[in-house]
Amino acid sequence: MEWFPDFLIFALLGGLGIAIISAPLGVFMVWQRQSYFGATLAHSALLGVSLGLFLEMDLSISVILFALIIAYGIHQLAQHTQLSSDTLLGILAHSSLAFGLTLLSLQNTVQIDVMGYLFGDILSVTSTDLILISLVGLITLIFYLFHWRDLLNITLNPELAQVEGIKVKSIQLQYVLLLALMIALSMKIVGVLLVTSLLIIPAAAARRFSTTPEAMLLFSMLLGIVSVIFGLASSMAWDIPTGPAIVLVATIIFLMLLIKKAPN
Repeated sequence: MEWFPDFLIFALLGGLGIAIISAPLGVFMVWQRQSYFGATLAHSALLGVSLGLFLEMDLSISVILFALIIAYGIHQLAQHTQLSSDTLLGILAHSSLAFGLTLLSLQNTVQIDVMGYLFGDILSVTSTDLILISLVGLITLIFYLFHWRDLLNITLNPELAQVEGIKVKSIQLQYVLLLALMIALSMKIVGVLLVTSLLIIPAAAARRFSTTPEAMLLFSMLLGIVSVIFGLASSMAWDIPTGPAIVLVATIIFLMLLIKKAPN
């Protein structure tokens, strides 16, 4: 007798994998105040879905491919435009989301669950998704083993890091591409509109009681794991959407820690 069906095990493993990958990416997003950057990539991911359908490509491949292209484009534009970064990201986020939704609406012969992409459908995670998540997790681990200290130095003072011989632009580009990969894979877990929350909220909560960068990384990872487990359990118990449930649990944890740390 099976205690849990395969789809539920896949959902749990996929959610835990994304939570673990999100932690190292999320802490630097919080430190470098790049939440809008993550939101732009998330909104742009839906464009990958619509273009994948239009070009008749595998959706997983198209989302990953276009997320990487968009991430590279944003990174390059940010360094060669006179617009402020938040203005540029705001334009790209909303225009790409609008373009993606418009392109989807024009494909009358294609049946697709847009809500699943917007808010996630963790129960549709497959073994292929788990393999991709594991691969991205391995790439992320290797990247941080080599560049953890470099990223800390870049966060503190990018100009000084450049003087010290750190390849600032190259490392930032690698970080952005990893972020794009994680967001592309997270669409099934929490959806386009909520994926940035999974990156930011556990990291912001962990920051409340962490005294070192390493401690913040560890606590962020633990809070992400707890959010996924209790979010999935809440979804099954009360029949609510899983993606929003995961983010809601993370938000409740953040608020509890915020109140606990508030001065008397």
